[in-house]
Amino acid sequence: MTPPSSPPDRPLPDTWFTRDLPVLRAIARLVDAPEHGGSPYLLGAVVPASGLPKADVVVAAKALAAGGYIEPLTNHAGEIVRITAISAEARRLAGLWPTPQGEWDRLLEQLAARAANAPTDVERQRWGAFADAAAAVGEEAGALLMQSLIGGYVPRAR
Repeated sequence: MTPPSSPPDRPLPDTWFTRDLPVLRAIARLVDAPEHGGSPYLLGAVVPASGLPKADVVVAAKALAAGGYIEPLTNHAGEIVRITAISAEARRLAGLWPTPQGEWDRLLEQLAARAANAPTDVERQRWGAFADAAAAVGEEAGALLMQSLIGGYVPRAR
């Protein structure tokens, strides 16, 4: 029996940022590339695209499939051989589609840039006040606002 890599009373080592997310991003790049035309692609194509060893890609693909991020095709032995699609959440996590938090950050960056680059003092002050007000709203409320805008829903005033 192989000893565990971490004590039983400790969390397991992270695999999301070190293995699963890089594989998901590689899959998303392949899925989104126009030359693939949305057709199923071999798991073997993900290995060079991810930069990880094949064994890590295989384990990550199983984890991503179990999490509903990818739709795999398997052979008779149950091994993933092709990937046919990725979920909407996978597109967001890979950066292909917007997230409310990411769009809020982009808005704050734009406001700061406009304040810094405004041609007049009056415009600089207005953009600066807008940037300050947005920052004061806070990330949580800002992300909720961006969620409404991304989803096309703006709540009505009561």
